[in-house]
Amino acid sequence: MSDPVVEVREGEVDEAADRAHVDAERAELRQFVSNLSAAEIKSGSWFTRLLSHAFRTYTKTVDWQYFQNKYRGVPADAIVDQRIKIAARYAALEGGLSASAYTATVAATIGSGGGASPATVPAAIATVMVDVAYITQLQLRLAYDISVLYRVPLDVSDPEDLWKLIRVVFTIKSGEVAREGVVKVVPAIVRPLIKRYYSKGVLAAGRSLPVVGKFLLQRNVIKIGIPLVGVPLAVVVNRYTTQIAGRHARAVFRNEARVFELATGLCDATRHPELMLWVAWLVINADGKISDDESLLFRHLVSMVAEKHQVVDEQLANVVAIDPSDVWKRILAETGDLSDLVDVGVRVATVDGDANARERQLLAELEDRCLPSNTNSD
Repeated sequence: MSDPVVEVREGEVDEAADRAHVDAERAELRQFVSNLSAAEIKSGSWFTRLLSHAFRTYTKTVDWQYFQNKYRGVPADAIVDQRIKIAARYAALEGGLSASAYTATVAATIGSGGGASPATVPAAIATVMVDVAYITQLQLRLAYDISVLYRVPLDVSDPEDLWKLIRVVFTIKSGEVAREGVVKVVPAIVRPLIKRYYSKGVLAAGRSLPVVGKFLLQRNVIKIGIPLVGVPLAVVVNRYTTQIAGRHARAVFRNEARVFELATGLCDATRHPELMLWVAWLVINADGKISDDESLLFRHLVSMVAEKHQVVDEQLANVVAIDPSDVWKRILAETGDLSDLVDVGVRVATVDGDANARERQLLAELEDRCLPSNTNSD
């Protein structure tokens, strides 16, 4: 298999190498598209097949060791930034190649749902589907690369992990941001149409892969339905949606890596692994809300405490509403230095931002109980 993305380069872009890479990928996807049925394309189930095609061998090649060998000594943030830029460049180049192949007949065929003569339909659909498949595969693989670089394991054979990847790539927020970016650079006459397209095309499809496939096909049709601006619009939409997909994946997976790193540090430093979990859960519940980052952190803490300290607290697992007095009793029963629990409380409270009033109040009480000398020094 050819290298998924070319080497990080400094200086001028090697346009010939980029074009050769894109041409090779498009040729491979033409073969893939030639094996799709009209029913698969119409129903959106082509997307399910593309997922298998995109990752069947890719994940065996692209792993942490792959990046270590390819970019030895380069920080993950720098590699991620380069891969987003390279993917966006490929996307723009492919958009120009595909759009230049579109004709009025192709646009009419797709736009009318088959209004052109039957003889033109297969060629029209194949032209569009190669474009759609290319951009979809590129963005999925880019997000997967980013997850690997930030050491966030994703098993694409696991339905839950696969759906997580799809949500990251085609998120509602991503679509909204992409809309604003595209609107700023396309010709003024096209802007109202782009706004209508994105407002109607925002993905809220649930866990239905065929529905995702329909959305992606509709998203790409807009690029070819406008006379005279098909090529520049295809270039812009491809580039911006790829940039936004990559940046969103970077934000999501980098944040997960941050939370994982925090959990690792807390587990390594604690002298009270079991009590740490009780304190962490008490702080998380202090304001009656559990954020995504808090939930993720606690899952990591539970897993790491079990792995590193061989502690599995079934009693905590069965708690529905945690009682602060129960945690205070557990702290009172401990002897020695409890400062590590204060640090746990502070870091858990701030995992999703500055501590709020209820969290600060609880942290103050936690400090009083764990460090009584602070208040009884007179």
